[in-house]
Amino acid sequence: MELTLLCIGDVVGRPGRAMVSQALPKLVKEHGIHCVVANVENAANGSGLTEPLYEKFLKYGVNLMTMGDHIYRKGELMPILERSNCIVRPINYPAESVGKEFAVFETGAGPRVAVVSVMGRLFMRPPCDCPYHAVDRVLNRIPPDVKTIVVDMHAEATSEKVAMGWHLNGRASIVFGTHTHIPTADERVLDKGTAYITDLGMSGPYDSVLGRRKDRILKSLTTGLPTPFDVATDDVRLCGILVKVDADTGRAQSIERVCVYEDSIHPQNEHD
Repeated sequence: MELTLLCIGDVVGRPGRAMVSQALPKLVKEHGIHCVVANVENAANGSGLTEPLYEKFLKYGVNLMTMGDHIYRKGELMPILERSNCIVRPINYPAESVGKEFAVFETGAGPRVAVVSVMGRLFMRPPCDCPYHAVDRVLNRIPPDVKTIVVDMHAEATSEKVAMGWHLNGRASIVFGTHTHIPTADERVLDKGTAYITDLGMSGPYDSVLGRRKDRILKSLTTGLPTPFDVATDDVRLCGILVKVDADTGRAQSIERVCVYEDSIHPQNEHD
């Protein structure tokens, strides 16, 4: 059978959460989506994730969650990372880090989907182990009956992301990049059946600098003075990809970029 997966880029602050809450049910219904994967490391006011927000994403319909370099910004998330089967930590963090290295979701149709998160090394903090060796190690631990495998490469450098796509070509169903918040136009299915895109883009306010208020960022860049990087509020979008996967082989059949604009769904403000 064929599975349809939706992968959502970095959800930024309240505007991004509100957009996900409003757009996701419609997308799931329209496209018959079996599994939703979202990067949620910027959900709590732009940095980190809290336990209440984790619960909200589950209610919105997110099935599997990835993080990145902001994973430990909120200490209250530690118990969730320890016990949840829906959220993962970067696999090339130290072995002592809190969180699971992969998570598996059983779709309503039956086939299961696994998700893995890995960090790049170029221009990233904290320093991490080799992402390529780490992903080899963890893929060998995923149950062999799980054919659909999704890998989130959270990295700054496009070269590292592209390299990971080729490294996992034929071994992962989907490899997508996150972290840079800028959607790329290089989506394709590689020759051995891996759907790839360098960056999903963010789900949040695009009248901004990577989700933060333009005036705050410009003040910091032009004066060198410390300035709070408040989350922006305007031109909110949900960005990601729709991928169809052969559940029997794990090979991707197609990949399509998704961008839902605020005006198209008229979302109401989310109340925390």
